[in-house]
Amino acid sequence: MENLRIPGPTPCPDEVLQAMTKQMINHRGPEFRDILNRVTENLKVFFQTKNDLFLLTGSGTGGMEAAVVNTLSPGDSVLSVSIGVFGDRFATIAEQYGASVTRLKFEWGKAADPDEVGRVLEADPKIKAVLVTHNETSTGVTNDLEALSKVIKGAGKLLLVDAISSLGSIDLPVDEWGCDVAVSGSQKGWMTPPGLAMVGVSQEAWQAHANAKMPRFYWDFTRAKSYLERGQTPWTPVIPTVFAMDKALQIMMKEGLPNIIARHIRLGELTRQGVKSLGLSLFADEKYASNTVTAVNAPNGKNANDLRKILLTENEIVLGGGQQRLDGKIFRIGHLGMVNEGDIEAVLSALKLALPKVEV
Repeated sequence: MENLRIPGPTPCPDEVLQAMTKQMINHRGPEFRDILNRVTENLKVFFQTKNDLFLLTGSGTGGMEAAVVNTLSPGDSVLSVSIGVFGDRFATIAEQYGASVTRLKFEWGKAADPDEVGRVLEADPKIKAVLVTHNETSTGVTNDLEALSKVIKGAGKLLLVDAISSLGSIDLPVDEWGCDVAVSGSQKGWMTPPGLAMVGVSQEAWQAHANAKMPRFYWDFTRAKSYLERGQTPWTPVIPTVFAMDKALQIMMKEGLPNIIARHIRLGELTRQGVKSLGLSLFADEKYASNTVTAVNAPNGKNANDLRKILLTENEIVLGGGQQRLDGKIFRIGHLGMVNEGDIEAVLSALKLALPKVEV
């Protein structure tokens, strides 16, 4: 069996996969209502929120789009804080719907500087909202969201957060850090197949929603809220994935959020120290290195994709590649969700054997 070590989709426990084999049920009936209510309340524990939380059928990118169209109007000034591919995507979504986006880009591999964000906000008081990626999987960097939030909320701006690859794995107290919309995706640390986006919505986000004029239908939070009050979703949900999420959350509740966070910290450290012991270097600034995915520079003069092919062919280990301009220059080791020390040690052992086989 493959050792799937990419930052999503992630491996799923057998019990989670088995849950998906249940027969379909009426998504407007009492059985689904009970499941949806239970999943929603359990998700709030991991979001660390008392605000509204909705289960949307779609990818994480759909959740990002929902965050934008439910809180903004065409022409609104928006600041995009980007440290990689997915930060850029967030900005592009807002632009597609007519927002006036200021793109504040930081060097890939580095975290966003809260002071620089503060300077931009001070220089342009018209900015209404700030888009931030908490954990950038393309570069293996976790932004200091707490520090960024203090600056952004201190300036009175909406904070829209892509927490797709962090929530459920990395500590993110959504309410405490003032996240107005926080988005996650089922295929990351939640040990569930793709198909669900989860969004937390603050009272301030609701106030913005009341005046937002961007077109929305499928992603409309008002519809999501009115249907959730009846234990339903507005549109036909991906029922098997909801079954899977229900089971995965039960497993996660048993482990407990503090233990899950601590496990990911251990695995992140194990991965980083392990690759460095092999003479490899980290792409990310280690001070902000992610505990869900480690980005590693290719050995000098070698193509990271050649190394990945060897690991796949000889060891059935699947690593992530570099995206866009990082293609061939880095490889990425995912360590989120259903993962333990043995999984990472297997990767490190295989890497040690594969490195001498990569041709320059």
